[in-house]
Amino acid sequence: QVQLRESGGGLVQAGGSLRLSCAASGRSFGRHPMGWFRQAPGKEREFVAAIDWSGRATSYADSVKGRFAISRNNAKNTVYLQMDSLNVEDTATYYCAANLGSSALVRREGDYDSWGQGTRVTVSS
Repeated sequence: QVQLRESGGGLVQAGGSLRLSCAASGRSFGRHPMGWFRQAPGKEREFVAAIDWSGRATSYADSVKGRFAISRNNAKNTVYLQMDSLNVEDTATYYCAANLGSSALVRREGDYDSWGQGTRVTVSS
């Protein structure tokens, strides 16, 4: 298993930026694709972004494409989510997740095996 811990959430005004971090420990972090998901109040958890083990391939939800950027530093066992041009619809709890079962970039929640506790992002208008 991989243990994950998110940080970097907070309150930001619309149009602002935040950078989320997800620190991993346990099994070899650098071998696995990683993903970010989010869950807004009263809504189901949804895919945000994913990155392959090398950091060279990424995938984004249409709602964040061009505004968010996922990256990773395998030497630091950390994956990041840079969020720019935030709007109120981005308000949610953000979770990072590890896909331990394959090397593919996937968007289904069920394909991820390990999850962090989440970090809350609130965007005010």
